[in-house]
Amino acid sequence: MTRLIPFAWLLFIGTSWGLTQPLTKIAVSTGYQPFGIIFWQMVIGVIILGTVNYLRRRPLPLNPRVILFYFLFAMIGTLIPNASSYHAYTMLPSGIMSLLLSLIPMMAFPIALALGLDEFNIKRLAGLSLGLAAVLLIVGVPTALPDPAMLAFIPLGILASLMYAFEGNFVARFGTGGVGPVQLLLGSSIVGALIMGPLSVATGQWINPLHSWHAEDWALIGSAFIHSFVYTLYVMIVRNYGPVFSVQVSYLVTATGLGWAMLILGERYTGPVWLALGIMFIGMYLVSPQFNDNNGVGHTPN
Repeated sequence: MTRLIPFAWLLFIGTSWGLTQPLTKIAVSTGYQPFGIIFWQMVIGVIILGTVNYLRRRPLPLNPRVILFYFLFAMIGTLIPNASSYHAYTMLPSGIMSLLLSLIPMMAFPIALALGLDEFNIKRLAGLSLGLAAVLLIVGVPTALPDPAMLAFIPLGILASLMYAFEGNFVARFGTGGVGPVQLLLGSSIVGALIMGPLSVATGQWINPLHSWHAEDWALIGSAFIHSFVYTLYVMIVRNYGPVFSVQVSYLVTATGLGWAMLILGERYTGPVWLALGIMFIGMYLVSPQFNDNNGVGHTPN
């Protein structure tokens, strides 16, 4: 039974992260604007991650170098991708966004090549090509999307994936500024909140929490809580079971994101979308690191 524990964690994390996608769709579909949503997500993240960091008895470094890392990760890991994806969520079905976010590992490959972090590999190039083919299938087939006007929002969803892909390569190239992942996310959440608070007020996107709460408010809180909590769990499985095993969570996030959207939002998808999903999964398999031992679990760090 102990052999199943890593897979149980992976299933829980992937399913939980997949749930955040229809919750985000609910939050943005009722008039809430991206800057206001991002601010409150940052605040909730600070509360949750600050509590975790306190219980771990870890200080939060505030030297100039690490503050620069907090700022950079706030921008490339949250503010830019969330602002673009939340705009996309206002028009695109949640399931389509799940498919676009699955482009992250495929986009990471050419960025890694440009930064000198990886070597050219035919198999990964094939995976990248399949990811592009899946997007072209969604964009090029008239029946893939309910409304042709949605096509204009596809680039916003792709931009979010591009930022997340760049974030991972940034870590590989430059590190995390000498802090752990929970500290980094906590610091970047604080910086993000400090940026988005005034910006949401100045642009008229401020969300006043002092009102009768409705579905969109609970969806916003639920999404922020799940992301912060599950991210902490993800760090745990990376440390315990290795990044090679843990990266496979991408498959579950994509698949369960579509499933949750069908269950909660009542979304239904045409044949081209399901075909694109299959092509995307094959592409993800080709570009992802492969298991390196007999039990299917990556090495456990010392």
